[in-house]
Formats: sequence, C-alpha cells, structure tokens
Amino acid sequence: MNELRQNAAGPVPAFNTLNRRTFMMTTAASAGAAASAASGTAAETGSAAPLSGAGSQETRVTINGTPRELTLEPRASLLDVLREQLGLTGAKKGCDHGQCGACTVHVDGRRVASCLTLAVKTDGCAVTTIEGIEPADGTLHPMQQAFLDHDALQCGYCTPGQIMAAIACVREGHATSEAQIREYMSGNICRCGAYTGIVEAIREAAPQVLRIEGRMEGRRHA
Repeated sequence: MNELRQNAAGPVPAFNTLNRRTFMMTTAASAGAAASAASGTAAETGSAAPLSGAGSQETRVTINGTPRELTLEPRASLLDVLREQLGLTGAKKGCDHGQCGACTVHVDGRRVASCLTLAVKTDGCAVTTIEGIEPADGTLHPMQQAFLDHDALQCGYCTPGQIMAAIACVREGHATSEAQIREYMSGNICRCGAYTGIVEAIREAAPQVLRIEGRMEGRRHA
C-alpha cells in the first residue's frame, strides 16, 4: 500500500519523494539485475546477445569449432565479444593495448592480440581460444600439461595467453632453441617471472605439438 503525503497540489505518492541516494541505489540494483539476467541467458543458450547499435554487422565466425552468427558493433573488440558475450573468459584482459599478450588467441591458426582485433574482422574466420585446444578425449593439450609439469605458472593470469602463444611459436617453427623461444615469446609478459619454466615447457612440448599439427594438417588435406 503506497504511503501518501500532502503538498500544495494535494496528495502525492511516497515514491515521488525519493531522495537522490535512494534513487541511485535503486537504479544500480536494477541495472545489476538486468545484467545478471542477460548474462545468465547467454550462458544457458551458448549464444551471443546481439549488439543492436547503429551500424551493427552480421558476422559469421567459427569459434572453437562451433559456427556462430553474431550481430556486432563495428567497434567491438574480439576480446570483449569472447569474454562478455560468449562467456569465454580464458583470454584475459591485461593491458588492453596489445602489449602484455594475456589476450592471445588464434585466428585461422595465427596468434593475435584479441584486444586489438575488431570482432567483425573475423567474419569467415576460425577463432581458437584456450577453451578450444583440449583434445576430444578430454585430456590436456600437451602444452597445457607441460606448463603444469614445469611449474610454468604462478598467479596464472597470463597463462592462457602464454599457452596460445607457445603453440603458435611451435607451429611457426620458432621453438628449435632456447634463444628462439625467448625471442618469439617476448610479446607475452609474466609479472611473476616464470619465464624459465615457460621455456622448459615449450621445449618439452614442441615435438608433441608438431605431431598434433601434422595429424591435423593431414586430415585437412585428406
């Protein structure tokens, strides 16, 4: 039952007398609830909530082997689409300027800084994130296992980007020596300083990664 108050124009509902603090608290709570509801729906359906701003573009992209049809604003970064719309939070937002490598993913097999990549530019491409490298049998990718075996992570925040860059480093043929590995992994920063373990992990996993890459290449040309 609404409480009524009197003013010069007669009775007014109590909600007309809300002060600024109450208004802000109510608005914040409503916005939070709406965001949670949207996030929950996207997670349940596995589909991206379309962005319907002016100039939105239809984008078809295969993410971790699953074809997606997305409606995206031209300014949306690939990292934000992956994390905020598709719920793929493996790629991390570190510097957001392409300098730390925490957001590294593969586009058509090549590593990119997803924070600097416009999502609409991946139209027709295949995007692979850390969530997509797990073999079909559910075991860890050899590079993931090697990182664990060599304690190549401390806080772990940079680890997904490091692993994606490491796989690309091997694929590119730049993992044949410690000097090469250090050079071609230099775009990925680890604040904990786990570089020694990372180099050891890449050297150990490289032969297994190359065998996997060879089998995949064979299937593509079969």
